[in-house]
Amino acid sequence: MNQPEPDSTRPGPAANDPKLPAKLAAHPSVQAVLARRRAGEITTPPAVIDAAWLRELCLAAGADDAAAVSVDHPDLAGEREHVLAALPGTRTLISMVFRMNRDNCRSPARSVANQEFHQTDEQANHAARSVTRALQDTGHHALNPSVGFPQEMGRFPGRIWVVAHKTVAVAAGLGVMGLHRNVIHPKFGSFVLLATVLVDAEVSGHGQALDYNPCIDCKLCVAACPVGAISKDGDFDFFACTTHNYREFMSGFTDWAQTVADSQDAADYRSRVTDSENASMWQSLASPPGYKSGYCLAVCPGGEDVLGPYLEDRKAFMDTVLRPLQDKTETLYVLPGSHAQEYAQRRFPHKPVKEVTGGWQPPAKRPEPS
Repeated sequence: MNQPEPDSTRPGPAANDPKLPAKLAAHPSVQAVLARRRAGEITTPPAVIDAAWLRELCLAAGADDAAAVSVDHPDLAGEREHVLAALPGTRTLISMVFRMNRDNCRSPARSVANQEFHQTDEQANHAARSVTRALQDTGHHALNPSVGFPQEMGRFPGRIWVVAHKTVAVAAGLGVMGLHRNVIHPKFGSFVLLATVLVDAEVSGHGQALDYNPCIDCKLCVAACPVGAISKDGDFDFFACTTHNYREFMSGFTDWAQTVADSQDAADYRSRVTDSENASMWQSLASPPGYKSGYCLAVCPGGEDVLGPYLEDRKAFMDTVLRPLQDKTETLYVLPGSHAQEYAQRRFPHKPVKEVTGGWQPPAKRPEPS
């Protein structure tokens, strides 16, 4: 389906030759632009983007699902200020979903899972950029914030993300937030990454919020989390999650750097940081940083494409998906005296527990990641 033709009868702000200083008017580039305007080659883009054309554009770029939502949607009230700061004049947010390979994400070998996360992340960034380029080429202003990192570290430890992709996706009807604080897509489940494109135009149709929750309330994410960040009643311990799972990201790196600074010599440093930890930190510095867990996503059976094996044999599902992650011997990073520390020691006594500061400056509370 083709995007409707631009409206050549509707004059743009400079349809007639503007009154320009003589030196500027004589410039070859200026003369070329004015000549193209007079010839009707530069026209005003359509005020409303066709929704079917836009969805086709997103899928062709590599997205597995996509929907638009107005910047004025009530659920995006908290995003509006930040969106307009990023792209003044934004009227619509385009949310795109990208599937991940499930068995990769479930592997106890976190190198396999992390490669899947980062490769899908790269795919999503490329696709969002492609959509942005296409919208730009039709005459619109459009912008695609980063899917993950890099983000606005000058704002750290405040809100470092430009737009909250999960909030936008839920408002666009592409899923519902689960207990694990990941969006559960009705078809692809939790095995998705998200991208958002901002555009300065209305879209002829918007996604509609789901009238049900793809979460089946199995609580496997609760059982899988090694630091008790997810509770059955819906509470979420942000500090427990980020201290362990994001050990080799922002705050964990700060803690590691402080350990280096505090060590008296090489021997003292090696008494504080194991060879395995040292190698893992090096790898995260040399390559995209590695998540230490993500098990809540790995075990989630929600979503029509994912649910079958769980329904067929729940015991086999738990034995092959949940147990290997629970049984894995790995270091768990916790804040001293925290609930996460008590939970990890009680629930997973075979997993070594290590007290760290997390790099945070207590007692300030940090916003949850997008």
